Amino acid sequence: MDLRRGLPPKPPSTTAIIRHRKTTSNNINNTDRSSSSTDTVAADHRPPSPLPKASDALPLPLYLTNGIFFTLFFCVAYFLLHRWRDKIRSSTPLHVVTVSELAAIVSLIASFIYLLGFFGIDFVQSFIATSRVDDDNFTLEDDVEHNSKPKPRIMDPIPPVVTLMSEKDEEIVRSVVSGSLPSYSLESKLGDCRRAASIRREALERKTGRSLLGLPLEGFDYDSILGQCCEMPIGYVQLPIGIAGPLLLNGGEYMVPMATTEGCLVASTNRGCKAIFASGGATTILLKDGMTRAPVVRFGTAARAAHLKFFLEDPINFDTLSIVFNKSSRFARLQSIRCSIAGKNLYIRFTCSTGDAMGMNMVSKGVQNVLDFLQIDFPDMDVIGISGNFCSDKKPAAVNWIEGRGKSVVCESVITEEVVKKVLKTTVPGLVELNMLKNLTGSAIAGSLGGFNAHAANIVSAVFIATGQDPAQNIESSHCITMMEAVNGGKDLHISVTMPSIEVGTVGGGTQLASQSACLNLLGVKGASKESPGSNARVLATIVAGSVLAGELSLMSAISSGQLVKSHMKYNRSNRDMTAIAS
Repeated sequence: MDLRRGLPPKPPSTTAIIRHRKTTSNNINNTDRSSSSTDTVAADHRPPSPLPKASDALPLPLYLTNGIFFTLFFCVAYFLLHRWRDKIRSSTPLHVVTVSELAAIVSLIASFIYLLGFFGIDFVQSFIATSRVDDDNFTLEDDVEHNSKPKPRIMDPIPPVVTLMSEKDEEIVRSVVSGSLPSYSLESKLGDCRRAASIRREALERKTGRSLLGLPLEGFDYDSILGQCCEMPIGYVQLPIGIAGPLLLNGGEYMVPMATTEGCLVASTNRGCKAIFASGGATTILLKDGMTRAPVVRFGTAARAAHLKFFLEDPINFDTLSIVFNKSSRFARLQSIRCSIAGKNLYIRFTCSTGDAMGMNMVSKGVQNVLDFLQIDFPDMDVIGISGNFCSDKKPAAVNWIEGRGKSVVCESVITEEVVKKVLKTTVPGLVELNMLKNLTGSAIAGSLGGFNAHAANIVSAVFIATGQDPAQNIESSHCITMMEAVNGGKDLHISVTMPSIEVGTVGGGTQLASQSACLNLLGVKGASKESPGSNARVLATIVAGSVLAGELSLMSAISSGQLVKSHMKYNRSNRDMTAIAS
């Protein structure tokens, strides 16, 4: 067997058989037909001579020769590139070469010529084989003309598909590719989430013709996301997590995990944490805690829509509606109902507490209960949708900026003049002026909605991903206004961030995955609080606000001192050859 290509041996050549028959028929007596037939059968079973191959000319086995020249090519190329880089740095002419460089150039050319020829070996061998088959076909046709019984034509066998999967899995992959087996049903059909992901991945590569090499498959618990986090998985994305801290917040210290691929972000937030710690820490106050959902209903007239609005906003009816709403969960507690009319359409914004869960599903179930109850007294009410965008979820909206959604938090700290100068490398007047012109005036000119800050979304996104929150809710959760003011006779800096809609939870969704659960455990807010339901989620919201305060403080200082570009060039760029490291 040809070990390089993994193909079965060639069948016996028909040319040798036919030529032997011709020689035998010329030397025997025409009357002795039986002995001629015996000789022919014996010749048919003689082992054929192997076909010549281009690789037979190599003195070493093909795989060993290939390995030597591949290694030589890349090593010499790396050596020359490294030498040329040194010459450019030292202003040495490139045409001035040493003996070692000359030998390297010759080796590079030789290995390149070999590799170029190597990629043509398969073509040469296929060409030789094709020519040989053509000769066989010609001889076979000539022999048919002189014999009464034509001989069957022998075809080259089809090479088998080389695969590492079992035959059963291979059959399933073909079914998925052909469409006879839906990809989404693999988990339920196989009962093995890891195996389903592997088969789906292989089928995807075959259908698209594109490799997923580099996207890891092993090392992940696919059972943990079934029916909860992600459908039809084919792997997972690796994302680094850095630590900023300690963040001194309300007298407690927190090491804040941040998942990001943006250089300088963790380092900058860490500097802000250092400045806060050196100044005595930060204080956070939870202003409000309530998740919202706003269905839209339609009536035949605007008067009927207004009738339901008055009914829902009447305090007399609130207790009854609360009982109906709260029966959906032992943690859901209806807080308020606010309505808005657009013609004969009514938008009803329900707000409720949700314990340690972020609570979207919880509030939706309660809303559905109330809608079913209302249709008894308002049978002409047409429910258009459980969500009418008056909530408003995963979109920038003034209603969230003004009324709040999730946790509304304000965080403040007084940074001493000494820390501003030594740690942040700037001045209090410079920070106050920059904040007014950038975060307040500049954002107003831009028509910003909840974006009166430097980069709150950076910190919110990094903490959200690390702790298993919904990254899309970064939109409203990053609503923030940063305020700075000189205090204590103008020497110290008072800084605060006000964030009206931080949407977080410590149970449900991605918080139950192993990595995200570990980050929540690091903060001391993993899972639901048994002593005080909802307290873990509230603490997490204050940590997010405190981290944003640290990030705002550090970035504004970098801009004020003119160090932003320089620091990014120093810490957000790499001179390392990552391709060489990976190989």
